[in-house]
Amino acid sequence: MVDPTPHINRRPIATNGVRLSVMDSMSGYKGLPIILAHGFPELSYSWRHQLPAIAHAGYRVLAPDQRGYGASDRPERVEDYDIVELTNDLLGILDDLGEERGIFVGHDWGSMVVWSLAQLAPERVAGVVGMSVPFIPRGPMPPMRMLRELLGDAFFYMLYFQEPEIADRELGGDTARTMRRFLAAGSLEEGVEIDPVDMFANDGRGFIDRMPEPDGLPAWLEQAELDHYITEFTRTGFTGGINWYRNFDRNWGLTESVADRGVDVPSMFIGGSLDPVLLMTPPSGMDGWMTHYHGTVLVPGAGHWVQQEKPDPVNEALINFFEMIRTTKPR
Repeated sequence: MVDPTPHINRRPIATNGVRLSVMDSMSGYKGLPIILAHGFPELSYSWRHQLPAIAHAGYRVLAPDQRGYGASDRPERVEDYDIVELTNDLLGILDDLGEERGIFVGHDWGSMVVWSLAQLAPERVAGVVGMSVPFIPRGPMPPMRMLRELLGDAFFYMLYFQEPEIADRELGGDTARTMRRFLAAGSLEEGVEIDPVDMFANDGRGFIDRMPEPDGLPAWLEQAELDHYITEFTRTGFTGGINWYRNFDRNWGLTESVADRGVDVPSMFIGGSLDPVLLMTPPSGMDGWMTHYHGTVLVPGAGHWVQQEKPDPVNEALINFFEMIRTTKPR
């Protein structure tokens, strides 16, 4: 019998040399655990609409504040945030449960982590869902070097994030401004159009400086929800999350062994139809790399923060995918 009012508890999990703070439904009746991996700049709180829905459907569901975020540990060394550490953190959650396999769902940077996990440890992954960032095949050279060759001296936030302390100071200088602009700027249907030439201008401005100040909060975001993000990132700063970006080139080297490997486990992608990130990395880039692909779901009217903006269709798509995996005989 499924609990009609599942309770989500926060508990610590020691894994891979760090202590993660994890939201956990603590119960589940359908075997495979579900692990939700957030993106930047987010928290396990970003899954607040998914956790109870997935638990109510009968699954054990967990969502960590990933390393560098929230109530979890924030190691000091940049290399402590490479893709091997991040994927091993998620495997450590499975180990804590005593489970050999699970289904992994990621959003934004969390998508890149779970896609990589499906490549590096497919035997531990029963299924994988990426949101807002499709699977991106490994390129012919380190990605930051490629960006520098393509963009020259132009501003681009990923390159800006490589410089020690600079982006950290800008994002942390006014946390309310940072989070307000970040969360309001994730849709192509904003009242203020963003000039791409202006966004790339190397004129001394930072990243948040280039985002428009919203007239008000988007309809999907309440002030209390924004305040939660502001409180947490005021306490922790942004360096942990920015350090993920500082490992792009290191990750390229660490994944050489799976350079020609796609995603060979059941998979799907969920995005918002208005997400500007999908202009840079369209889902069509996954063509030919997904062996057991179960389709792309583009949620109408949603931007980059798709699971927060439109939780009902996202939850439906996720639970249908979980049920498909649960009821399909292993290959």
